[in-house]
Amino acid sequence: MEVMSPLDSAFLRMESSTTSLSIASVAVFEGPAPSYDELADFLTRKLADLPRYRQRVREVPLWLGRPVWVDAAEFDMRHHLRHTALPRPGGAEELRALVGRVLSQQLERSRPLWEDWLVEGLEGGQWALVTKVHHCMVDGVAGTDLLTRVLDNSPDEIAGSRAPWPQPAAEPGPAQLIGSAIAAMPRNPLTVARRAADSARHPRRALKDAAVVGRGLLSWARLAVPAEPSSLTGPLGRSRLWDFTQTTFDDIHVVRSAHGGTVNDVVLAAITRGFRDLLLSRGETPGEHVVRTLIPVSVRGSGTANRTDNEVSAMIAELPVGETDPVTRLQAVRAEMDRLKHSGEIEVGELLTEAGGWTAPMLLAVGLTGASRLPHRHLVTVATNVPGPRIPLYVMGRRLISLYPFVPIANRVRIGVAMTSYDRVLTFGLTADAASTPDLDVLTAGITQGMRELVEISSGPRRRTPVKSGS
Repeated sequence: MEVMSPLDSAFLRMESSTTSLSIASVAVFEGPAPSYDELADFLTRKLADLPRYRQRVREVPLWLGRPVWVDAAEFDMRHHLRHTALPRPGGAEELRALVGRVLSQQLERSRPLWEDWLVEGLEGGQWALVTKVHHCMVDGVAGTDLLTRVLDNSPDEIAGSRAPWPQPAAEPGPAQLIGSAIAAMPRNPLTVARRAADSARHPRRALKDAAVVGRGLLSWARLAVPAEPSSLTGPLGRSRLWDFTQTTFDDIHVVRSAHGGTVNDVVLAAITRGFRDLLLSRGETPGEHVVRTLIPVSVRGSGTANRTDNEVSAMIAELPVGETDPVTRLQAVRAEMDRLKHSGEIEVGELLTEAGGWTAPMLLAVGLTGASRLPHRHLVTVATNVPGPRIPLYVMGRRLISLYPFVPIANRVRIGVAMTSYDRVLTFGLTADAASTPDLDVLTAGITQGMRELVEISSGPRRRTPVKSGS
């Protein structure tokens, strides 16, 4: 039995009747597709040393403690590995539609919170594996790490004999759950006391940390003012749309060589162009503060490499959709990201997450559940960039060709963008509320064009300095 972290429990509480908080990846492989039984046997071998995939969530009675992970008394791979096929011709349009349907549905809480879909019928004889995991189990970085552990590093890798899975521990009863929660309660004030003692021993470091947190609080304070209203936010339905586009690291390098900045700066500039196009296509003015964006930041340390729980903080950026010139737009993004890196927002996010561990579990549960139901008007979208595998990966000798991400959306955030890399290609995965965003393809095309124009401007004799943007 393992107590869920405050951040993991927050992701669990944020799920609602119209929101599935599962993160996912769509991995496309060369053919031929394995049979269902072959893939089930492969996953059974690979998951033997990943206990979280055999555990389910139990609530502590009366919310006296945070939810806990317990071994599932019975585990049946047939509940977690599904099998389907795309209708002909099995192209990108059919794949998008299938993924949107699969990821609109919530996972069954009484079982381990993950499932895989074996998808046959892709054009060219290819097949796909859709991996869906609840956000309370993993963050993006942990999900990518797990993918590299589940897949093979070589086409010639031979799986060992199928070792029996460990015998599950007996599930705790209500009394044991309550007893464990009560036993854990004294740790919270002790943690605070240890922090106070450490600050007393190192006053200079404590003052420096306090200054960083102070800057972060001032930066976060701007969220007290709601984002400018637009069609990008509002109530969500149950159904999701999913789309994707790609760029190469060679193209990103061309842009960085000409204008500086990071990989993240370049792709955020392309995303900004996409949101600008989407707003203009809807007859809306791309104002200066319209697209306020949550940017998750991994704070996973080297000592947590094998942990699966969430280790993230965040920054809040405002994408300059009002800029008409692509280079000016890129420079504005770069300046905003440079400011945020020194703003203290990441440190404040970590502190707020830790504070969840000091809060009475019942208050935390009630607060998180209530807060997730309120109509937030401070965020417009989310843009997360998770580095993917740097080496080719395989399943039973079949090479992974493409890897596409999926990020969940919640509350009033109608669109989210995830990015991941594999084999010198960076892929954008776009999630949208189907009812309010039937024109998701406009955003996709805008991101594609945003990268294309940056590459064209940055190449050879066509390199130029930005012109002053219009209104």
